[in-house]
Amino acid sequence: MHEVGAGWLMTSLSSSPSMVALVEAADTLPVMLLALPAGAIADIVDRRRLLIAVQVYFLIVIGALALLTALDMTTPWGLLAFTFAVGVGTAITMPAWAAIVPELVAADELPSAIALNSVGINISRAIGPAIAGVLVASVGVWPVFALNALSCVGILAVLLRWRREHHKSALPAERFLSAIRVGLRFVTHTRTLQAVLIRGAAFFVFASATWSLFPLVVRRELGRGPEVYGLLLTCIGIGAVAGAMLLPRVREKISRSAMVAWASALYALAALALAHLQNVGLLMVAMLATGVAWIAILAALQVSAQLTLPAWVRARGLAAFVVVFMGGMALGSILWGQVATRIGIPAALTTAAIGMVAAIGLTWSFRLVDGRAPDFTPSMDWAAPLVAETPEPDSGPVLVTIEYRVDPARRAEFVAAMRDVREMRRRNGAFFWELFHDSAHPTRFLESFMDESWTEHLRQHERVSVADREIQRRANQFLVKGESTKSTHWLADR
Repeated sequence: MHEVGAGWLMTSLSSSPSMVALVEAADTLPVMLLALPAGAIADIVDRRRLLIAVQVYFLIVIGALALLTALDMTTPWGLLAFTFAVGVGTAITMPAWAAIVPELVAADELPSAIALNSVGINISRAIGPAIAGVLVASVGVWPVFALNALSCVGILAVLLRWRREHHKSALPAERFLSAIRVGLRFVTHTRTLQAVLIRGAAFFVFASATWSLFPLVVRRELGRGPEVYGLLLTCIGIGAVAGAMLLPRVREKISRSAMVAWASALYALAALALAHLQNVGLLMVAMLATGVAWIAILAALQVSAQLTLPAWVRARGLAAFVVVFMGGMALGSILWGQVATRIGIPAALTTAAIGMVAAIGLTWSFRLVDGRAPDFTPSMDWAAPLVAETPEPDSGPVLVTIEYRVDPARRAEFVAAMRDVREMRRRNGAFFWELFHDSAHPTRFLESFMDESWTEHLRQHERVSVADREIQRRANQFLVKGESTKSTHWLADR
């Protein structure tokens, strides 16, 4: 309802396609800029308390927008400022909301839980625009904003009743900037998560054309009012709900990568229909297809992202997905608003549809995760480091060296296996990693990696999972029979 109200209010305040597209950009740009810091916060603090605080913030900001709109004091730039402020709150909540889902359901229920969550969102998307269209046409935009502000009260009531189990580490909480750096290392050294981000970016940049230009298509190309705008958005919501119901059956037959490809093609066809059809009935069918494609792609990408993330970095990893999602939508909205200003709305939507189809082929080699998630249960099988004196928590950096005696006939296999060890160390927090061999004894190898501090190294002990242990086991199988690894910890002197 809020999105309909804001989009329609801007068309009343300004006829410029760029200004209308900026509403979508102002809503999504803060998420692109702040999601990674918000993910770090959500991994450090109690997520329940964080979500409660932001709901109070929403109640105040959106309530103020409703009051100003009722008094006819909202200007185009004022609307963009309030939309940006709401986007800031969204940026803080999105990683935390996504990260709590695995806390509420068992691992094997995660795909269904994400689809069910999407059903709830899209039932709202189906009902909300229709109600908003009637309200805007009958009494104006401000009641839409007022109802959104009041909805925060209901969310607060649920959060206050939820008793979250918080598993606290024996180590002190991560520091903010360090948590961001470690999160970025995880993203840059997790190939399965990178595939999700690349496939998502290739879709969202082009998909944003439909959302950002949709109000103008209805108002200028079709010459219709808010009732038709709300009706077509309702069709998108109904399509999304239907798509979510069909997802389990479709997933039994095709992979998530194939699902994203087919759904992208369907979304592109619907964008072409929006660009060139004038019949409202046919456009309703096209918008139903848009909803089906949208939910299929979002669910496939979100589940794939969740399956790549251990609990300790879940919010930060999901924040990276949020950045790609909302950043693609924000930058795409600005782009397609400018393109539509220069070549017209139908041509801009046609160009976006062609780009979407081309992106399917360009990103096909980036395969999404299928099957069950790796076992991220902490293995706790790293022995405590031997220390002659207790290091200061912030002392560092810490250099860890591990010596391997490798079977001469299996050197190449060992080096290949150590590539996965490298990725494992880096995504668990190491900022440096290298593998050396002794020039005098080529089968004697030395692995070395560095952590920012003694505390950060101890976090590595907590983060090593059962799946990581299997990676290390595959490398160790190439050792000389009867040999074991020898590790040493080195502390920097200042």
